[in-house]
Amino acid sequence: MSTTTAMPLLHFLAPPLPYFIEADHRRYEAGQLHPSRANRGTFDLLYIRQGELTIEEDGTVWTLGPGQIVLLRPDRAHRGYKGCPEETVFDWIHFQTPGVWEECRGGAAATLHGDHYLYTIRLPKHMKLTRPEEADRLLDALRQAGGSPIAESFWQCQKLFLQLLQLIEQEWRAAAAPTAVNVAERAAAYLKRNYQQQVTNKSLGEELGLHPNYIARCMLEVYGSTPQQYLLHYRVDQAKLMLIKTDWTIARIAAETGFKQTPHFSRTFSEQSGYPPLQYRKKYAST
Repeated sequence: MSTTTAMPLLHFLAPPLPYFIEADHRRYEAGQLHPSRANRGTFDLLYIRQGELTIEEDGTVWTLGPGQIVLLRPDRAHRGYKGCPEETVFDWIHFQTPGVWEECRGGAAATLHGDHYLYTIRLPKHMKLTRPEEADRLLDALRQAGGSPIAESFWQCQKLFLQLLQLIEQEWRAAAAPTAVNVAERAAAYLKRNYQQQVTNKSLGEELGLHPNYIARCMLEVYGSTPQQYLLHYRVDQAKLMLIKTDWTIARIAAETGFKQTPHFSRTFSEQSGYPPLQYRKKYAST
């Protein structure tokens, strides 16, 4: 059974990072209906500052009030479900990603897993921000940056947009992030800090104050690997760098990356990289 929350989440594997396209600030009179859109090819982030906006996407309806956001997909139709009951002020942002993404609903486990170098950005489909003043500031600055010279505008808009995504993810983590994500990330950080040491499931459990089996379930859900599998992959990645950047012996590299025995290191390295350590060095090290 998945330990993730039932809140719908959009997962973006990064890098590459989602990128900003355009934004605007809108005001609707009472009774005005948000227009219909279908398969625009861009994500649509709506943020309400004042009033109330009701949006439908694929049969799901959200009624948004001040400080609330909704994230609409690029491959679905959405429309105003009913007219605004009062004057409504909101911002919209169109963005896209060249990377892989998915939406997970109903507590379904994600299939996108970060690793030592890739990060999974998790954005809630809908939530109310606890720091709307920070969102206001970023959106105001985003609109102002759009009027700058092209080069300056590009860098400013991308930076501010990513800060906004970071704010949204931070708020989700603080309010509703599933325990599995927090546990898995804490475990991964500890394994990366201590990859040169002998880390057992028991010692990892003692460090986190949790049962080893629970930690393993969380890491499988978030990273697609157990703690020991994650640790082995990270050790091999570090060994690759040492093979290329140093002239150390295979025995020393094995010891430096936490392997007790050189044959075990060589066998594991070959299985993961497709080359024995010395052959890998000859292939990729500069001469």
